[in-house]
Amino acid sequence: MKTALRLTLVLFVLCLSSLSAMAQEGGIVVRGNAGADPTAFDPLLTNETVTSDIQALIFPDLLSVDPATASIVNGPGPNALASGWELSEDGLTYTFSLRDDLYWTDGEQIDADDVMFVWDFIQSGAVPTHLSFVADEIANVEKIDNFTIAVSFDEVDCDAILSIGALEPYPSHIAPEDLTTMPDQEFNQNLYVSSGPYTFGEVRPAESISLLANPDYVDAELGYVNNDAFVLLNVPDLTVMVERFLAGELSIISGPQEARRAEIYAAEDEGRVQIYTYPGNSWDYLAFNLADPSNPQNAVDEDGNAIDQGMHPVFGSTEVGRDVRRALNMALDVDDIIERATFGEGTRMASHLVPASWAFDPTIEPVPSDPAAAAQMLTDAGWVNSDPDDPSSVRVCQGCATAEDGTEMRFVLNTNEENARRTAIITIAQESWDKIGVKAEIQTLEWGSYLEKLFTQTLDAYVIGWRNGYPDRPDATQLFTPASDVVGGCSNCMSYNNPEFTAINEQARTLPGCSIDERKALYAEAQRIIQADTPYIFMFVRNGFYAAGSEVNGFDPFPSQLLWNVDTWSISQ
Repeated sequence: MKTALRLTLVLFVLCLSSLSAMAQEGGIVVRGNAGADPTAFDPLLTNETVTSDIQALIFPDLLSVDPATASIVNGPGPNALASGWELSEDGLTYTFSLRDDLYWTDGEQIDADDVMFVWDFIQSGAVPTHLSFVADEIANVEKIDNFTIAVSFDEVDCDAILSIGALEPYPSHIAPEDLTTMPDQEFNQNLYVSSGPYTFGEVRPAESISLLANPDYVDAELGYVNNDAFVLLNVPDLTVMVERFLAGELSIISGPQEARRAEIYAAEDEGRVQIYTYPGNSWDYLAFNLADPSNPQNAVDEDGNAIDQGMHPVFGSTEVGRDVRRALNMALDVDDIIERATFGEGTRMASHLVPASWAFDPTIEPVPSDPAAAAQMLTDAGWVNSDPDDPSSVRVCQGCATAEDGTEMRFVLNTNEENARRTAIITIAQESWDKIGVKAEIQTLEWGSYLEKLFTQTLDAYVIGWRNGYPDRPDATQLFTPASDVVGGCSNCMSYNNPEFTAINEQARTLPGCSIDERKALYAEAQRIIQADTPYIFMFVRNGFYAAGSEVNGFDPFPSQLLWNVDTWSISQ
């Protein structure tokens, strides 16, 4: 089976393109993609996990990161355009020198215009983008010459370098004049211009996505990419993902199902696989829509003025619905969810920062499980059992402040159908809430449809996850402030807005002197506010886990950096 699959993939990739220079040792790196094909590919328009992984392999970064220290390097690095920077005396302006030896695959030189385009696109607001928050953090980007740019801030920003890192070069010469048409351009489905260790090969719908080794990749550690291709092979779900990895059909696996990890450890004992584990940075959560889902609105207008987003009839706004959301949190036994959904392969989260973060506050205890207290909180909030003698009877509004009296406490709880862990979470939540009269209807959707629905901000509640950025950045502007509450391209899709949290988060980011201890204290307070407001029910962070088949040569990951040296990998035949 393994040999047949490898041969099929070799023939498949070689049919896609005639490589001008074959890799020294060769082979095809095969990774699984659980679920549907990506909905789009343009790096300015999508940040789905699978497309982000593809983009990282075929596009250059602006800044270089040392994987051993998880820190940004002030100097040149592989597949990074900037060769270094200087900081002005007032700490407000970073001037970057850019390399002059990087080219797009169509022969156009990569230069300052390709960074400026990203900044101009974000500022234009022509199309919703996950990068919209950058315009609230950076004051201006200026082209000094073709290989020099200056990035300025209105005030000292302790995360300035991380904000700047979002301005990854884009092939501006292929962009349409009318930016509103970008989602409809061929580039959004076929990344035919790139620059990195791989080039875009082909999408075979419902089957695979192939990337081809770039023979002109100038930063290859060995002087060439040491394998022929990188293929993302569609698999139906995470269960099948593990089965195909253990069968040798996949070269690598990341974050496999917790229930199957014992089998992978057994395969390691047999010498068939290599394993690397680390403190995780991927976490699941259950989110509540605080705004009116029947009339989605951006948080602010073009002039920065707040827009009335209405109020969800059950979860309400930050102030009104806080006790309801807190009660729904207390009604769940998250420790039990960890055991049942992850087989114990998870660490409880108390708030929005993962235990691996430098700003994590270990003194903040998770919300305790107390269904009896949760039931009383709902009653006190004006949601009472329709049958006083039956605690599981549906609750109705009697002075609940967020809905008309008589409104039943019913809502839809969504997740993506391909993820068994998340479907387990929503099933357990439904069962737990039903016992105290809260009626959640479960709905699962295919991944692409789920994301599309999520971005419309019409969902009541949903379970999904985040994978923290790298390097670690505790700033929560993207997740929990109005800056990223944009219909059609949101990260703050549940419309959470607490001015106190926003102010503390901003203070921690712009603290004069950037004292780590002082910033940690501010982030600790931010964690307490988020926990009290409960826009999310924080579940758990998954333990990090990478594995590769024994045939993969060069497998040597760091935390959150599985593919940092993939250009050196080869696959033994």
